[in-house]
Amino acid sequence: MKKSRFLFLFLAFAACQNQPSNNEKTTSQAGESTLLIYVGAASKPPTEEIVQQFRDETGINVEAIYGGSGYVLSQMKLAGKGDIYFPGSSDYMEVAKREQLVFPETEQQVVYLVNAINVQKGNPKNVKTLKDLTRPGLRVAIANPEGVCVGAYAIEIIEHNFNEAEKAQFRKNLVSYTESCDKTATAVALKAVDAVIGWSVFQHWNPDKIESVPLKPEEILRIGYIPIAIATYTKDRPLAQRFIDFVVSDKGKAVFKKYNYFSTAGEASQYIGVEKPVGGEYSLPENWLSK
Repeated sequence: MKKSRFLFLFLAFAACQNQPSNNEKTTSQAGESTLLIYVGAASKPPTEEIVQQFRDETGINVEAIYGGSGYVLSQMKLAGKGDIYFPGSSDYMEVAKREQLVFPETEQQVVYLVNAINVQKGNPKNVKTLKDLTRPGLRVAIANPEGVCVGAYAIEIIEHNFNEAEKAQFRKNLVSYTESCDKTATAVALKAVDAVIGWSVFQHWNPDKIESVPLKPEEILRIGYIPIAIATYTKDRPLAQRFIDFVVSDKGKAVFKKYNYFSTAGEASQYIGVEKPVGGEYSLPENWLSK
């Protein structure tokens, strides 16, 4: 994991030199107060709506930078500024707390996530099970596990469920590592790949082009959750807390519900069919540090 973090810093430095595209960054509006938030793309569609609602209701500017949770964390650290860290899983929030980049007491769990196989609408390749991803000729992608939480979850699932021969065949089918959750979903929507191991909510980001194939209960290791906390770089902690309060309010939760995120761990367990551990951290095996 140390090698992985050094790579994070290098990639984040490059990101600082080349600012995110319009698809990765929401620019702030004119006004006196401004919040800078770093957001894991696992929550990008609902967070974009919540940011706009917050602006409209308060008149407060919000500049949101989206990307892989590990990458935006490194970007915040290199920039030495930011008000809120809003990653796509507990894994990177634990890193942020260890490195004293957030105030631990401000952390809140916003919504919950469950892994699934995401395929093109209509499932033209007839992918029904996890083992189908080892079928010769199938084009598969996962998010880069070094900086994107859903990619690390995918590796955890593969390592737990595949034997060595199946892992080797899966890697033959693996055509790319994507840079964020939204780019993972887009790879399926644009038919660049036949399937990804992503989140069940990807289907609800683009229901006309994506559908989800549930994993078997025994194939899922843990339930993910999206946390949020105030960054230690903030210059206005009360304002940052005001945004967090808005995210976890009934209005904020309604936006996440619109995209079928799970409001509680119980809802996520019900979708899986059994209870699973919630959150935690996964140490990525070194042989997955490059495709």
